[in-house]
Amino acid sequence: MKTVSESLIRVIAFFLLLLACSTVSAQNGDYITISGIAKDSKSHEAIVFATVSVPGTEIGTVTNSEGEFTLKIAKSLDAKNLEISHISYTTASFPIEDSREKRNFYLDPHVFQLSEISILPDDPRSIVMLALNKINRNYPEVPNKMTGFYRETIRQRRDYLSISEALIDIYKAPYHGIQSDQVKIIRGRNGSNVKKADTLMVQLQGGPNVALLLDIVKNTDLSIGLDDLNNYNFELVSFVTIDDKLNYVISFTPNVEKPEPLYFGKLYIRQDNLAITMAEFSLDISDAEKAARQFVQKKPLGLIFQPTSTTYLVTYKEQNGRYYLNYVRIELKFKCDWKKRWFKDTYSIVSEVAITDRSESNPVRFAHQDVFRQNMILANEIESFTDTDFWGAYNIIEPEEAIQTAIKKFTRGMKNK
Repeated sequence: MKTVSESLIRVIAFFLLLLACSTVSAQNGDYITISGIAKDSKSHEAIVFATVSVPGTEIGTVTNSEGEFTLKIAKSLDAKNLEISHISYTTASFPIEDSREKRNFYLDPHVFQLSEISILPDDPRSIVMLALNKINRNYPEVPNKMTGFYRETIRQRRDYLSISEALIDIYKAPYHGIQSDQVKIIRGRNGSNVKKADTLMVQLQGGPNVALLLDIVKNTDLSIGLDDLNNYNFELVSFVTIDDKLNYVISFTPNVEKPEPLYFGKLYIRQDNLAITMAEFSLDISDAEKAARQFVQKKPLGLIFQPTSTTYLVTYKEQNGRYYLNYVRIELKFKCDWKKRWFKDTYSIVSEVAITDRSESNPVRFAHQDVFRQNMILANEIESFTDTDFWGAYNIIEPEEAIQTAIKKFTRGMKNK
């Protein structure tokens, strides 16, 4: 059995070094493009990380941190509507209209009565245990081939040091048994701000493998360690609706003191079938020295590393009675300080993957040489997968304006070299 500490190193390790999409292959005229912003119908505020999908297909994406999205749909599907769903909002359907102009898509806050619940549980730990016991019923028993869009960004203060994006194929193993997931890079692109490279270079190890390891339902012995519920205290804190279904919101906090830090967070568990639909959690960094040991795989002597915040989000999407991995986001903020030097700076790393397509039709495990391995660094490998003419028909996560501007700047800079 892996320890939580060993699992954390696998999942979220990165190097600190001191320097001396739908899978439709189509032409532009063969698909419909929809761009928009998901907003609260009452406050008109953006709705972040909402799921955008086409009913009857496995095509989808998510809104970014500004509520924006772009969805590309093959005309051959003859799709009529798209759906947008988010926690505590009523799932809304909108007609598909081919337009390059960005539209506003309004969702109504979901209002529900607690009287809908027939039995109020008094033991939230037992709900979590029952949810884990129903994994084989609520999640795929057969392998799936998935297509996803992955992005990782590294910033020093407000400046982007690195942006890497990739379209990935995923062999998603069944939720029972010991078979592991696999990732294969289809195409990628990136940019780097070399002006910052003379101080400290930060690299994220494992890339999109991080997202798969953070599938807490499949990998109960990794990440937060749901294989041992004695690690945590559980409390029923509220109820919310996700995709118009009532969910328990169960918080968890560390119950024991261990050599490695544990987590604080919330599990969202559907009330009727006890499927885990979402998880939000953060590493306990109250002991800064203990927390720091979980992240850094390699760093220069004399460098003090201190994590200041960590946030993780994992969501699942129901299709035909089963739940599938939908979206994963990781954000890590930290400070670096040199002993006996006037150097101190803040950094942040964000990585995210959105599943944009899925199929159960004859998925095959990838050849060994094609697999993106956990010791790889995407930014170092991505040149082999670059193709500027490739991205037209694939669904990606809509970039925030700052990221889009940075990518354009980096692209111009690389062309001039």
